[in-house]
Amino acid sequence: MLLTTSTRFPIATVAFLVGLFFLTTSQNGFADRLLDHFPSAASSGCMACHAEIEPIREVGSEMLNQIMQRGEALGDPAGCVVCHNGDPNERVDKAKAHGGDDFYPQPSSPWVNAETCGQCHEDQVRVQWQSLMMTEAGKIQGVCWAFGSLTGYEHKWANYAVENPTDPSERLGTDAYRKYMAVLKDKEPNVFVDRHEPLPDALQPGELDRLEQDPSLAAFTYIRQECQRCHHAVKGRQERGDFRGMGCSSCHVPYGNEGLYEGDDPSIPHDEPGHALVHSIQGTRDAKVTVHGKTYSGIPVETCTTCHDRGKRIGVSFQGLMETPFHSPYAEDGGDQPKLHTKHYLAMEQDIHYQKGMTCQDCHTSLDVHGDGFLAGANLAAVQIECSDCHGTPDQFPWELPLGFMDEFDEVPASGEPRGLTDTPLPHTLQGAQVDKRDGFLLTARGNPYENVVRDGDEIIVYTAAGADIRMKPLKTLMQENKISERGRVAMQGVASHLQQMECYSCHASWTPQCYGCHVKIDFTQKDKCPECNESKQGFDWVAAGRLHGEDEHRADRGEEGFETNIPGKVSESRSYERWEEPMLGINGEGRVSPLAPGCQTSVTIIGQDGKPLMLNHIFKTEANSEGGGEDGQLSIDMSPTQPHTITKNARSCESCHASNKALGLGIGSTRPWNEQHVVDLQSIDGTILPKQSQPQMAAIENLDHDWSQIVDREGQQVATVGHHFQLSRAFNKEELDRISREGTCIACHKEIPTASLAVSLLHHVAQYTGQTPKSPGEHDALLNKIVLSSAWGQAIGIIALPLLGIWGLTRHRRRKVG
Repeated sequence: MLLTTSTRFPIATVAFLVGLFFLTTSQNGFADRLLDHFPSAASSGCMACHAEIEPIREVGSEMLNQIMQRGEALGDPAGCVVCHNGDPNERVDKAKAHGGDDFYPQPSSPWVNAETCGQCHEDQVRVQWQSLMMTEAGKIQGVCWAFGSLTGYEHKWANYAVENPTDPSERLGTDAYRKYMAVLKDKEPNVFVDRHEPLPDALQPGELDRLEQDPSLAAFTYIRQECQRCHHAVKGRQERGDFRGMGCSSCHVPYGNEGLYEGDDPSIPHDEPGHALVHSIQGTRDAKVTVHGKTYSGIPVETCTTCHDRGKRIGVSFQGLMETPFHSPYAEDGGDQPKLHTKHYLAMEQDIHYQKGMTCQDCHTSLDVHGDGFLAGANLAAVQIECSDCHGTPDQFPWELPLGFMDEFDEVPASGEPRGLTDTPLPHTLQGAQVDKRDGFLLTARGNPYENVVRDGDEIIVYTAAGADIRMKPLKTLMQENKISERGRVAMQGVASHLQQMECYSCHASWTPQCYGCHVKIDFTQKDKCPECNESKQGFDWVAAGRLHGEDEHRADRGEEGFETNIPGKVSESRSYERWEEPMLGINGEGRVSPLAPGCQTSVTIIGQDGKPLMLNHIFKTEANSEGGGEDGQLSIDMSPTQPHTITKNARSCESCHASNKALGLGIGSTRPWNEQHVVDLQSIDGTILPKQSQPQMAAIENLDHDWSQIVDREGQQVATVGHHFQLSRAFNKEELDRISREGTCIACHKEIPTASLAVSLLHHVAQYTGQTPKSPGEHDALLNKIVLSSAWGQAIGIIALPLLGIWGLTRHRRRKVG
């Protein structure tokens, strides 16, 4: 029943009951209005429409208090103008309240956030333009590589022109970190560059004739339409699972997969996609967000997968999602599985860190994500953490390791003094959650404090953004307590070269998404050149849209709706086949053995203006004498080193590497030649196709003379490229292939077993009649161990006994002679 002045209850009573309701629900976490805690906010014109909106930060937080104080000073007791600007005195006309060029419906946009977020977070705003999430220089170089290595190994282009500061001290981080990064820059000058030039324009309507002379120009259409929709200077594709904000709110404001607002403000449409889930900031463990009575802290993983769902797919893989072409199982209405990020998924094993309640930000530091203010052209260059930073090794605690361990970008393991601990967080992170440092903060491989991970005796505490304090024992402690399996001890200590030359995740990644063959079609059909065509093919240029935001007229726009940045060409993609089981291995940019997964394995088809193919299933080649390709260059289908983010406690088996052609990079095999056309129809036994009206089932990919999954031959000659960002990344060489391969191990014993020699035959029959023939892997392993020990002791005794026997015989002979 609605309460009015004509009811039996006086207004004061109604006000009391309403206030009591909001106070009660606030205490239970169901609702919390700004007006209930800041009554003076009622005098703001903003509250005429937005009185029910959620506070941008939780009541009682220092951030909200500062916003309210600043708002009061600016004439807005509700604090809205601190971020949004506008006219807080207007209560009737929305156009006036939201009027002017300085009203910011998306205040976190990088085109305006120096005036909004930057009021308090100056460092984070300053470094955003050099961050990899803004430049996307690695993706650009990757596509250019696939279209014939247009820039070679140089990370030349970014979405926008940007350069490093001239003062090295402006790099965020410790002095040790700055010194470390200077060394990396010397090692990889093509990645740690001083400046990026702006990405060239794509072909415009009057320029499509140029494709006939240079089809590689289609690369810029592909990059701008398909690859760059995720960078922070645009709001991006508005599809299920891809809804997000711009700039800071890309991560720090929650968006549901459906893109619908579910807060309490009636003036915000609840049925119009493209809005934040609630009007709140998410961030560290101190930032509390309440949705439908549930309060959480931290940045959910699904926020990160808004962008990290393609390429290496680490976001969805971390959640245990593997892309699949199948649309089942069917939904409740009998329709297809709903698309997420425009794809369908298979539920796979989740990363153990995810299962333990950790999110992306619990491992990836502020510098990993925001950047340090200097350019880094690829993920491996920007990320400063390593597995050993928390877990250590079986012989050394994390604080006993030298800086650079597992991050060497060299062919020898890092050495030097123990890195130790620190008591001091980085200054620009002091606004975030502060934790009990106990014995001190751990240091990352590059020398910065790991500000949510501390030492407590011989254990480690990870203070998660979600509010949990996860206590963990490093490997050295587990080894001392005899809690490492025999297989683990053998792998990490028995074969010492594993930890000296391999990434931990080479063994501990349980699966890796592998989409072999990326068939890219770019259709430039124009209806004025193709009479039978109804429309000209075109797509949205995300880089041009970002640059349009940079103009005064559009700098405050909420997103890209209505932007006329379409360019000729329509991009579509397909695959040859997909796998997820144990990936192949190779060498990454840090010089360590790493899992590999298909990167840009691009086969390009280009349709010209007249609707006819200009290029069909073509694989470009790299520049001459690169990647072992000789004067003709190498096939530019890349296998990329990757951290799959599918970590499990139990490692992959020894034989999955040492007895696997796929793991060595020699290929999966079993596919018929890709460079041959395959016709399927009625045929005679000699292969003659009988019908005259027949067509090829599978067209040839002319220069692919091996499977997509092969990167090297038995002689160690590369047949595809591997990790084109860094100098050290490559396939295994001949010596490594021979050393790693153990495929003949079974044959070495069983060519004699059971009856090929008299001694073996005798032992086999004894074992058979006494029931000692091994019937399980464990019994087989025990027998092999017994044989090895017996052989070793026999030889050792022989080495010692024979000389002693000789000495004894010689001494006896002399005594007889004397006697």
